Amino acid sequence: MRSVTGAVLKMLLLLSTQNWNRVEAGNSYDCDEPLVSALPRASFSSSSELSSSHGPAFARLNRRDGAGGWSPLVSNKYQWLQIDLGERMEVTAVATQGGYGSSNWVTSYLLMFSDSGRNWKQYRQEDSIWGFSGNANADSVVYYRLQPSIKARFLRFIPLEWNPKGRIGMRMEVFGCAYRSEVVDLDGKSSLLYRFDQKSLSPVKDIISLKFKTVRSDGILLHREGPSGDHITLQLRGGKLFLLINSGEAKLTSIPVLVNLTLGSLLDDQHWHSVLIQRLGKQVNFTVDEHRRHFHAQGEFNYLDLGYEISFGGIPAPGKSVSFPHKNFHGCLENLYYNGVDIIDLAKQQSPQVIALGNVSFSCSQPQSTPVTFLSSRSYLALPGSFEEDEVSATFQFRTWNKAGLLLFSELQLVSGGLLLILNDGKLKLNLYQPGKLPTDITAGCPDISFGSKCKSPLGGFQGCMRRISISDKVVDLLSVQQGTFGNFSDLQIDSCGISDRCLPNYCEHGGECSQSWSSFHCNCSNTGYRGATCHNSIYEQSCEAYKHRGNASGFYYIDADGSGPLGPFLLYCNMTETAWTIIQHNGSDLTRVRNTNPGNPYTGVFQYVASMEQLQATLTRAEHCEQDLTYYCKKSRLVSKEDGAPLSWWIGRTNETQTYWGGPLPNSQKCTCGLEGNCIDSQYYCNCDADRNEWTNDTGLLSYKEHLPVTKIVISDTGRPHSEAAYKLGPLLCWGDKLFWNSASFDTEASYLHFPTFHGELSADVSFFFKTTASSGVFLENLGITDFIRIELRSPTVVTFSFDVGNGPFEISVQSPTHFNDNQWHHVRVERNVKEASLQVDQLPPKTQPAPADGHVLLQLNSQLFVGGTATRQRGFLGCIRALQLNGMTLDLEERAQVTPEVQPGCRGHCSSYGKLCRNGGKCRERPSGFLCDCTFSAYTGPFCSNEISAYFESGSSVIYSFQDNYFLSKNSSSHAASFHGDMKLSRETIKFSFRTTRTPSLLLFVSSSYKEYLSVIIAKNGSLQIRYKLNRYQEPDVVNFDFKNMADGQLHHVEINREGGVAFVEIDEDTRRQVHLSSGREFSAVKFLVLGRISEHSDIDQETALAGAQGFTGCLSAVQLSHVAPLKAALHPSHPAPVTVTGHVTESSCVAQAGTDATSRERTHSFADHSGTIDDKEPLANAIKSDSAVIGGLIAVVIFILLCITAIAVRIYQQKRLYKRNEAKRSENVDSAEAVLKSELNIQNAVNENQKEYFF
Repeated sequence: MRSVTGAVLKMLLLLSTQNWNRVEAGNSYDCDEPLVSALPRASFSSSSELSSSHGPAFARLNRRDGAGGWSPLVSNKYQWLQIDLGERMEVTAVATQGGYGSSNWVTSYLLMFSDSGRNWKQYRQEDSIWGFSGNANADSVVYYRLQPSIKARFLRFIPLEWNPKGRIGMRMEVFGCAYRSEVVDLDGKSSLLYRFDQKSLSPVKDIISLKFKTVRSDGILLHREGPSGDHITLQLRGGKLFLLINSGEAKLTSIPVLVNLTLGSLLDDQHWHSVLIQRLGKQVNFTVDEHRRHFHAQGEFNYLDLGYEISFGGIPAPGKSVSFPHKNFHGCLENLYYNGVDIIDLAKQQSPQVIALGNVSFSCSQPQSTPVTFLSSRSYLALPGSFEEDEVSATFQFRTWNKAGLLLFSELQLVSGGLLLILNDGKLKLNLYQPGKLPTDITAGCPDISFGSKCKSPLGGFQGCMRRISISDKVVDLLSVQQGTFGNFSDLQIDSCGISDRCLPNYCEHGGECSQSWSSFHCNCSNTGYRGATCHNSIYEQSCEAYKHRGNASGFYYIDADGSGPLGPFLLYCNMTETAWTIIQHNGSDLTRVRNTNPGNPYTGVFQYVASMEQLQATLTRAEHCEQDLTYYCKKSRLVSKEDGAPLSWWIGRTNETQTYWGGPLPNSQKCTCGLEGNCIDSQYYCNCDADRNEWTNDTGLLSYKEHLPVTKIVISDTGRPHSEAAYKLGPLLCWGDKLFWNSASFDTEASYLHFPTFHGELSADVSFFFKTTASSGVFLENLGITDFIRIELRSPTVVTFSFDVGNGPFEISVQSPTHFNDNQWHHVRVERNVKEASLQVDQLPPKTQPAPADGHVLLQLNSQLFVGGTATRQRGFLGCIRALQLNGMTLDLEERAQVTPEVQPGCRGHCSSYGKLCRNGGKCRERPSGFLCDCTFSAYTGPFCSNEISAYFESGSSVIYSFQDNYFLSKNSSSHAASFHGDMKLSRETIKFSFRTTRTPSLLLFVSSSYKEYLSVIIAKNGSLQIRYKLNRYQEPDVVNFDFKNMADGQLHHVEINREGGVAFVEIDEDTRRQVHLSSGREFSAVKFLVLGRISEHSDIDQETALAGAQGFTGCLSAVQLSHVAPLKAALHPSHPAPVTVTGHVTESSCVAQAGTDATSRERTHSFADHSGTIDDKEPLANAIKSDSAVIGGLIAVVIFILLCITAIAVRIYQQKRLYKRNEAKRSENVDSAEAVLKSELNIQNAVNENQKEYFF
């Protein structure tokens, strides 16, 4: 197959993604002179002309010569009008007209520019806007200011669209001024070496500016190094620019500081690119074209030890600092300045400060390479072939972002097939059909008409650029192809490479990875914590309060305090109580001992948190209240000097200021908690430690002044005297509430609104809020620009609409709900608009999206005030409440603005209508000024949502007796529902719910008795069946409902629910067995007296089965016991007020969810790690801090005694219990600290094993 092996393919693939920021460069000088009107006729050329009177020279603005403008022979997208300005000029504006007195005008066009009249580059108004809008008639002038300006000699106008009732017709003018520059051409082996004036040398400042153009993808643009390894290098690598700064701080830090900034893409396109490098101390600004990156160095970076010379274009003699591969630059440099010195001008003047190494010329050569752009998958270039018998040869370079496409096809005539070169998944594949006769043509792409389906590829056609195309070692003249004299083509852009890097700038936010194809880009948001088309929207809530109101229980959660803002999420613990507590840990929770310090040599303890200081500040800002527990233990260690009152120990908070107060909500200088409360051990002082006693004491403070939290450092300087010593311990940062989550305003009239500063969301914008209303329509939010705008409104009772315009015409997105939004319940709206799409989501309804138009405007440019709850016209305003309004992660303070705005009220009540469903198991929702509260008073459950069941383990012979007679006397003067249970009350209905677990038979689960010998019993009979016995008439036998389908004493958890209505009882067992029973014994319960759980002592007047079960009682676990609104277990174990409950025997709070066979002790309830309600006893210094130490010693003694006198198994149990307790106790140390042992020994604390039942069981 010599014909295949003889093929030569040269490829150029550039795949890069970089970050950059858009800036606009304007002209600060007068540069708007007309440049075309005075040009000679020879300066005008075109693709064709309709007639001699329609030639390009008649295309001057406002002229009526000839036919009054230029018109081509054929009106299609391959026509162009070109101007030669004679030399490189700076062009700042363009203007166009149609043909005079005709119906010929262009409605949109492209503007191309070039230095040589070849290799054209397209001008873009914005990052994605390629075309200019043209004229709407023949005579009006449409003017565009070019920002940035163009520096070029040749301009070319390419009509895209024109009047459909006419043809292409154009007159134009360009404005600008002369452009002067100094240029040097380097051939890849040459360079310039500049030697400094040492007197003017600055080690901390560098300003370097230059322009360059090249066709080579790699090369050194500048390099400066020093003897210690410091260097600054600007390197072109793979078509991107890399700025490398290596600091010689190795002497100080042992780790060199390396700045590695990358900017630009596709910079090897033989067009001019500008570079600006600014270094001042630790600040580095790196700008390429209009795109900038900023770097702020950490640590020591002010000084660079650099030599006295800098090279441009190469590295003449690489030193030890150059450890990377490099090539010399091959191309042109322009206007090269180093700290204000014109390097090229010095070189032209042959100044001794500049040495030219190699072949250096002061004019820029123009390599004649004609690129071609394949604009779509339907593009093709068909060229005639002329091959020898034994060889097929084609050579070309190509550049693309697409991973797939057909590059080349050559038909083989003898067989139905041919030769195909395919790009598949970024790799080249050559497909060859059966060999036949000589191919006649070679095609890039696939023309449908000529070849039918023979060259069709499932991967589609090629999109990208090709250049340097040769067939059989003959260079293809693409200009002849363009003129129609050689080959044929479709949908190409010849003499220009129109490829663009859609990942530059990188619109993927929060670390999202950008990938692209020819026409679009994609953001991979994996592992970022964000989602959406540009990774803009955080997947986490902004506070524990927000998690709580989604119904989440206590646990670890990621919090993103600024939402879609720049701060990332971090992990913390949320303790869901009546309020949502946020608990942020740090590295200094253990007790730390300090000795041998003095004011000249103080000790500094540094606390590092699980979040950055910016993240902590955002969390503190949202919180209603924050606090942190700081304890300072002292023995002859003062906080304040007696001599001059100067602080000897202090702490530092978020503001990085010294704080000398040790407790309280206000920063009272040099006062401790005992000084505020007036109970210090020595009344002369405001702190216990200032008494300077030779015994241990402490100053413990709860710091709650938010602006100073969290504590970041503690400084101790008075432990240098004999017997002087100190220790400290800092608790976690605790915050509760989220004032921004409930920040709201009520709008009373349609004309009322709140106004805020203009919303700036040019490239990426999100808006979220809650609303509730009874109105059928109204505008939530509106912000206007000159033509751009955004508006969110309730269009109808079932439709929410987001409208916007960023310059591509107005768009609307609507979400329609099957139910009404004006139901006076809270609904959540989230809107996002970015360069890829716009989206709208309401509540949990499916989101609606609107893709952004391809190559359309992307900047949202607003300039009016932001109106909330209404519009600038005071029409179609919103009636109702808006809450938690956020724009790009920033919450607007509606309440503050509402306080000074008529017809708008701060705050909004009525949260229970929306959040009341979170209150479960009979809990009642109660309104609060900010939010709501679940009242669990009449529920058998507890917790923030009444979802934590109250369970108890009953040992043999134990019982809980609830007396309704006593309850009547306790509550008859209250409004409590329990007061309805009294001696004269007749119950015609009741609901009973409970769960149980046991292995004993017979057992009495529940017994309700009356004063008239009526009763209800729920028992497990001897055979394991569950029986419900109703006796509602003392003179009749009880009704018995028997469930014998399984043994209910199987050690598994079972659920029972009984609902009686008169003489009908509905019974449900384990949610899958249901039965309806008609009772014959009666319809009412008269004079209810007792409710008994467990053993009953009186067995008279009850049936034999109940008496037998009652004598045995109950051994096992009962949970969530409730008789209508009475919860006996809750009254016994969690009494909130005096309750008529009697407990006999051992009844221990437990968890019935534990596995069968687990004994009562292992089910004992322990505190959560997040429990932060404990206090420290000032009267016994260190007692709380070292309690865990006492437990350690007591535990060790117990282990020794048990090993000697008993067996090791019990010791293992003790160790397990100690570990369980220590893991869950939030206010105590998690590790045994040697400092605690020393302090305890000094205090002679010989505590025995703590008898607390929560901790140890023997």
